[in-house]
Amino acid sequence: MTTIAATPSGPVSTEHSDQLRRQHRTRERVKGLGFHALVLAIVAVILYPAVWMLSSSFKPSSDIVGNVSLIPDAATFANFAKALDGIGGVSFWTFFTNSLILAVGSVVGITLSCSVSAYAFARIDFPGRNTFFALMIGTLLLPFHVVIIPQYIVFSRLNLVDTFVPLLIGKFLAAEAFFVFLMVQFMRNLPRELDEAARIDGAGHVRIFTSIMLPLMKPALVTSSIFAFIWSWNDFFGPLLYLKDPDLATMPLALRLYVDQTTTSDYGAQMAMAVLALVPVLLFFLVFQRYLVEGVATQGLKG
Repeated sequence: MTTIAATPSGPVSTEHSDQLRRQHRTRERVKGLGFHALVLAIVAVILYPAVWMLSSSFKPSSDIVGNVSLIPDAATFANFAKALDGIGGVSFWTFFTNSLILAVGSVVGITLSCSVSAYAFARIDFPGRNTFFALMIGTLLLPFHVVIIPQYIVFSRLNLVDTFVPLLIGKFLAAEAFFVFLMVQFMRNLPRELDEAARIDGAGHVRIFTSIMLPLMKPALVTSSIFAFIWSWNDFFGPLLYLKDPDLATMPLALRLYVDQTTTSDYGAQMAMAVLALVPVLLFFLVFQRYLVEGVATQGLKG
Protein backbone atom coordinates (compact mmCIF):
# COMPACT_ATOMS: atom_id res chain seq x y z
CA MET A 1 0.00 0.00 0.00
CA THR A 2 1.37 3.41 -0.98
CA THR A 3 1.57 6.04 1.75
CA ILE A 4 0.36 9.52 0.86
CA ALA A 5 2.15 12.53 2.38
CA ALA A 6 0.42 15.90 2.47
CA THR A 7 2.32 18.94 1.15
CA PRO A 8 1.29 22.57 0.49
CA SER A 9 1.01 21.75 -3.22
CA GLY A 10 -1.01 18.60 -2.67
CA PRO A 11 -0.59 14.96 -1.64
CA VAL A 12 2.72 13.28 -2.65
CA SER A 13 3.39 9.56 -2.38
CA THR A 14 6.30 8.26 -0.31
CA GLU A 15 7.72 6.44 -3.36
CA HIS A 16 7.73 9.66 -5.37
CA SER A 17 9.38 11.54 -2.48
CA ASP A 18 12.12 8.90 -2.23
CA GLN A 19 12.66 9.11 -5.98
CA LEU A 20 13.08 12.90 -5.77
CA ARG A 21 15.61 12.51 -2.97
CA ARG A 22 17.58 9.94 -4.96
CA GLN A 23 17.62 12.23 -7.98
CA HIS A 24 18.82 15.13 -5.82
CA ARG A 25 21.62 13.01 -4.33
CA THR A 26 22.62 11.86 -7.82
CA ARG A 27 22.81 15.44 -9.07
CA GLU A 28 24.89 16.45 -6.04
CA ARG A 29 27.28 13.55 -6.64
CA VAL A 30 27.65 14.46 -10.31
CA LYS A 31 28.36 18.08 -9.37
CA GLY A 32 30.89 16.96 -6.77
CA LEU A 33 32.66 14.66 -9.22
CA GLY A 34 32.74 17.39 -11.85
CA PHE A 35 34.16 19.91 -9.36
CA HIS A 36 36.86 17.53 -8.16
CA ALA A 37 37.76 16.57 -11.74
CA LEU A 38 38.15 20.26 -12.61
CA VAL A 39 40.30 20.90 -9.53
CA LEU A 40 42.51 17.88 -10.30
CA ALA A 41 42.93 19.08 -13.89
CA ILE A 42 44.00 22.54 -12.69
CA VAL A 43 46.39 21.02 -10.14
CA ALA A 44 47.90 18.80 -12.85
CA VAL A 45 48.54 21.83 -15.08
CA ILE A 46 50.08 23.82 -12.21
CA LEU A 47 52.27 21.00 -10.91
CA TYR A 48 53.39 19.70 -14.32
CA PRO A 49 56.45 22.01 -14.58
CA ALA A 50 57.65 20.99 -11.10
CA VAL A 51 57.13 17.30 -11.81
CA TRP A 52 58.86 17.66 -15.20
CA MET A 53 61.81 19.40 -13.49
CA LEU A 54 62.10 16.56 -10.97
CA SER A 55 61.88 13.98 -13.74
CA SER A 56 64.42 15.83 -15.89
CA SER A 57 66.93 15.84 -13.05
CA PHE A 58 67.26 12.08 -13.60
CA LYS A 59 67.64 12.34 -17.40
CA PRO A 60 70.83 12.79 -19.42
CA SER A 61 71.17 16.32 -20.81
CA SER A 62 70.59 15.08 -24.35
CA ASP A 63 67.13 13.77 -23.37
CA ILE A 64 65.87 16.94 -21.67
CA VAL A 65 65.54 19.49 -24.47
CA GLY A 66 62.46 18.81 -26.57
CA ASN A 67 61.35 15.88 -24.43
CA VAL A 68 58.15 16.48 -22.46
CA SER A 69 57.88 12.95 -21.10
CA LEU A 70 57.68 12.62 -17.33
CA ILE A 71 59.27 9.16 -17.27
CA PRO A 72 63.04 9.03 -17.93
CA ASP A 73 64.10 6.46 -20.51
CA ALA A 74 67.31 5.83 -18.60
CA ALA A 75 67.30 7.26 -15.07
CA THR A 76 70.67 8.42 -13.73
CA PHE A 77 71.95 10.06 -10.54
CA ALA A 78 74.98 11.53 -12.30
CA ASN A 79 73.28 14.93 -12.52
CA PHE A 80 73.06 15.22 -8.75
CA ALA A 81 76.72 14.20 -8.44
CA LYS A 82 77.69 16.97 -10.86
CA ALA A 83 75.48 19.49 -9.05
CA LEU A 84 77.03 18.65 -5.67
CA ASP A 85 80.52 18.96 -7.16
CA GLY A 86 79.71 22.57 -8.08
CA ILE A 87 80.78 24.55 -11.12
CA GLY A 88 83.58 26.93 -11.99
CA GLY A 89 85.70 25.72 -9.09
CA VAL A 90 83.00 26.64 -6.55
CA SER A 91 81.26 23.84 -4.66
CA PHE A 92 77.53 23.43 -4.27
CA TRP A 93 77.80 24.01 -0.53
CA THR A 94 79.37 27.43 -1.12
CA PHE A 95 76.39 28.49 -3.20
CA PHE A 96 74.04 26.97 -0.64
CA THR A 97 75.75 28.70 2.30
CA ASN A 98 75.70 32.10 0.57
CA SER A 99 71.98 31.80 -0.19
CA LEU A 100 71.30 30.63 3.37
CA ILE A 101 73.20 33.59 4.86
CA LEU A 102 71.20 36.05 2.77
CA ALA A 103 67.86 34.33 3.42
CA VAL A 104 68.34 33.98 7.18
CA GLY A 105 69.77 37.51 7.40
CA SER A 106 66.73 38.84 5.56
CA VAL A 107 64.36 37.03 7.93
CA VAL A 108 66.16 38.34 11.01
CA GLY A 109 66.44 41.89 9.69
CA ILE A 110 62.83 42.12 8.54
CA THR A 111 61.29 40.61 11.68
CA LEU A 112 63.32 42.91 13.93
CA SER A 113 63.20 46.23 12.10
CA CYS A 114 59.72 45.98 10.60
CA SER A 115 58.11 44.88 13.88
CA VAL A 116 59.62 47.85 15.73
CA SER A 117 58.54 50.27 12.99
CA ALA A 118 55.07 48.74 12.90
CA TYR A 119 54.73 49.18 16.67
CA ALA A 120 55.62 52.87 16.32
CA PHE A 121 53.04 53.41 13.58
CA ALA A 122 50.30 51.37 15.26
CA ARG A 123 50.73 52.21 18.95
CA ILE A 124 52.65 55.47 19.39
CA ASP A 125 51.09 58.88 18.67
CA PHE A 126 53.78 61.21 17.33
CA PRO A 127 53.62 64.28 15.07
CA GLY A 128 53.34 63.40 11.39
CA ARG A 129 52.62 59.72 12.01
CA ASN A 130 49.95 59.49 9.31
CA THR A 131 52.08 61.43 6.83
CA PHE A 132 55.10 59.20 7.35
CA PHE A 133 52.95 56.10 7.12
CA ALA A 134 51.42 57.32 3.84
CA LEU A 135 54.89 58.05 2.45
CA MET A 136 56.03 54.58 3.44
CA ILE A 137 53.04 52.98 1.70
CA GLY A 138 53.78 55.17 -1.32
CA THR A 139 57.17 53.51 -1.72
CA LEU A 140 55.31 50.36 -2.72
CA LEU A 141 54.33 52.17 -5.92
CA LEU A 142 57.94 53.07 -6.71
CA PRO A 143 59.41 50.63 -9.25
CA PHE A 144 62.58 48.94 -8.05
CA HIS A 145 64.31 49.70 -11.34
CA VAL A 146 64.07 53.45 -10.68
CA VAL A 147 66.46 53.28 -7.73
CA ILE A 148 68.90 50.69 -9.07
CA ILE A 149 71.48 53.13 -10.43
CA PRO A 150 71.46 55.57 -7.46
CA GLN A 151 71.74 52.68 -4.99
CA TYR A 152 74.57 51.09 -6.92
CA ILE A 153 76.48 54.39 -7.05
CA VAL A 154 76.10 54.85 -3.29
CA PHE A 155 77.25 51.34 -2.44
CA SER A 156 80.08 51.57 -4.96
CA ARG A 157 81.44 54.77 -3.42
CA LEU A 158 81.21 53.14 0.02
CA ASN A 159 83.22 50.17 -1.31
CA LEU A 160 80.39 47.80 -0.40
CA VAL A 161 79.98 46.22 -3.83
CA ASP A 162 80.94 42.54 -3.85
CA THR A 163 79.71 42.13 -0.28
CA PHE A 164 76.41 41.01 1.26
CA VAL A 165 75.82 44.46 2.79
CA PRO A 166 73.83 45.99 -0.14
CA LEU A 167 71.52 42.95 -0.11
CA LEU A 168 70.92 42.99 3.67
CA ILE A 169 71.19 46.57 4.92
CA GLY A 170 67.70 47.52 3.73
CA LYS A 171 66.22 44.57 5.61
CA PHE A 172 67.66 45.87 8.91
CA LEU A 173 66.44 49.44 8.25
CA ALA A 174 62.74 48.58 7.74
CA ALA A 175 62.97 49.48 4.06
CA GLU A 176 60.48 46.74 3.14
CA ALA A 177 57.19 48.65 3.32
CA PHE A 178 55.08 45.57 2.60
CA PHE A 179 56.11 43.86 5.83
CA VAL A 180 55.71 47.03 7.89
CA PHE A 181 52.19 47.45 6.51
CA LEU A 182 51.36 43.80 7.23
CA MET A 183 52.44 44.11 10.86
CA VAL A 184 50.75 47.48 11.36
CA GLN A 185 47.41 46.05 10.20
CA PHE A 186 47.86 43.10 12.55
CA MET A 187 48.69 45.31 15.54
CA ARG A 188 45.71 47.57 14.91
CA ASN A 189 43.43 44.59 15.50
CA LEU A 190 44.91 43.95 18.94
CA PRO A 191 42.96 45.53 21.84
CA ARG A 192 44.49 48.74 23.18
CA GLU A 193 43.30 47.71 26.65
CA LEU A 194 46.37 45.50 26.79
CA ASP A 195 48.64 48.54 26.44
CA GLU A 196 46.66 50.53 29.00
CA ALA A 197 46.77 47.72 31.55
CA ALA A 198 50.52 47.40 31.08
CA ARG A 199 51.04 51.14 31.52
CA ILE A 200 49.07 51.06 34.77
CA ASP A 201 51.55 48.45 35.98
CA GLY A 202 54.40 50.78 35.05
CA ALA A 203 55.49 49.20 31.77
CA GLY A 204 57.03 51.37 29.07
CA HIS A 205 57.02 50.95 25.30
CA VAL A 206 59.96 48.53 25.34
CA ARG A 207 58.29 46.25 27.89
CA ILE A 208 54.91 46.43 26.13
CA PHE A 209 56.51 45.61 22.78
CA THR A 210 58.65 42.71 24.01
CA SER A 211 56.27 41.16 26.54
CA ILE A 212 52.85 41.77 24.98
CA MET A 213 53.05 42.62 21.30
CA LEU A 214 55.70 40.19 20.09
CA PRO A 215 54.02 37.05 21.53
CA LEU A 216 50.67 38.08 20.00
CA MET A 217 52.31 38.93 16.65
CA LYS A 218 53.62 35.41 16.06
CA PRO A 219 51.32 34.72 13.04
CA ALA A 220 52.34 38.00 11.35
CA LEU A 221 56.02 37.44 12.14
CA VAL A 222 55.96 33.89 10.76
CA THR A 223 54.15 35.03 7.63
CA SER A 224 56.72 37.78 7.08
CA SER A 225 59.51 35.27 7.67
CA ILE A 226 58.11 32.90 5.05
CA PHE A 227 57.86 35.60 2.39
CA ALA A 228 61.25 37.10 3.29
CA PHE A 229 63.00 33.73 3.15
CA ILE A 230 61.46 32.72 -0.19
CA TRP A 231 62.01 36.10 -1.85
CA SER A 232 65.62 36.32 -0.69
CA TRP A 233 66.40 32.70 -1.61
CA ASN A 234 64.98 33.16 -5.12
CA ASP A 235 66.46 36.62 -5.71
CA PHE A 236 68.54 36.66 -8.89
CA PHE A 237 68.88 40.30 -9.87
CA GLY A 238 70.25 41.61 -6.56
CA PRO A 239 73.14 39.11 -6.29
CA LEU A 240 73.81 39.47 -10.03
CA LEU A 241 74.17 43.24 -9.59
CA TYR A 242 76.28 43.39 -6.42
CA LEU A 243 78.18 40.09 -6.20
CA LYS A 244 81.10 39.70 -8.63
CA ASP A 245 83.21 37.15 -6.73
CA PRO A 246 82.20 33.56 -7.67
CA ASP A 247 82.77 32.52 -4.06
CA LEU A 248 79.91 34.86 -3.06
CA ALA A 249 77.47 33.61 -5.70
CA THR A 250 74.06 32.32 -4.63
CA MET A 251 71.95 29.41 -5.84
CA PRO A 252 70.09 31.38 -8.56
CA LEU A 253 73.42 32.59 -9.96
CA ALA A 254 74.79 29.05 -9.86
CA LEU A 255 71.80 27.80 -11.86
CA ARG A 256 72.58 30.34 -14.57
CA LEU A 257 76.20 29.15 -14.82
CA TYR A 258 75.10 25.78 -16.19
CA VAL A 259 73.65 27.41 -19.31
CA ASP A 260 76.25 28.49 -21.84
CA GLN A 261 74.98 29.11 -25.36
CA THR A 262 78.52 29.27 -26.78
CA THR A 263 79.46 25.75 -25.67
CA THR A 264 77.59 22.76 -24.23
CA SER A 265 74.90 23.51 -21.66
CA ASP A 266 74.58 20.96 -18.87
CA TYR A 267 70.80 20.99 -18.48
CA GLY A 268 70.81 17.78 -16.43
CA ALA A 269 73.02 19.24 -13.70
CA GLN A 270 71.00 22.46 -13.84
CA MET A 271 67.77 20.55 -13.20
CA ALA A 272 69.40 18.65 -10.34
CA MET A 273 70.64 21.92 -8.85
CA ALA A 274 67.14 23.39 -9.20
CA VAL A 275 65.66 20.44 -7.30
CA LEU A 276 68.25 20.82 -4.53
CA ALA A 277 67.58 24.57 -4.39
CA LEU A 278 63.84 23.95 -4.03
CA VAL A 279 64.19 21.67 -0.98
CA PRO A 280 65.01 24.35 1.67
CA VAL A 281 62.17 26.59 0.49
CA LEU A 282 59.72 23.70 0.54
CA LEU A 283 60.79 22.57 4.00
CA PHE A 284 60.65 26.13 5.37
CA PHE A 285 57.16 26.59 4.00
CA LEU A 286 55.86 23.23 5.24
CA VAL A 287 57.12 23.87 8.77
CA PHE A 288 55.45 27.28 9.10
CA GLN A 289 52.56 27.10 6.61
CA ARG A 290 49.94 26.63 9.33
CA TYR A 291 50.59 30.23 10.40
CA LEU A 292 50.36 31.64 6.86
CA VAL A 293 46.60 32.09 6.47
CA GLU A 294 46.19 33.37 10.01
CA GLY A 295 48.96 35.89 9.57
CA VAL A 296 47.75 37.22 6.21
CA ALA A 297 44.17 37.50 7.46
CA THR A 298 45.44 39.60 10.41
CA GLN A 299 42.60 38.57 12.66
CA GLY A 300 44.39 39.44 15.91
CA LEU A 301 43.09 37.81 19.05
CA LYS A 302 40.70 34.89 18.93
CA GLY A 303 37.69 34.94 21.13
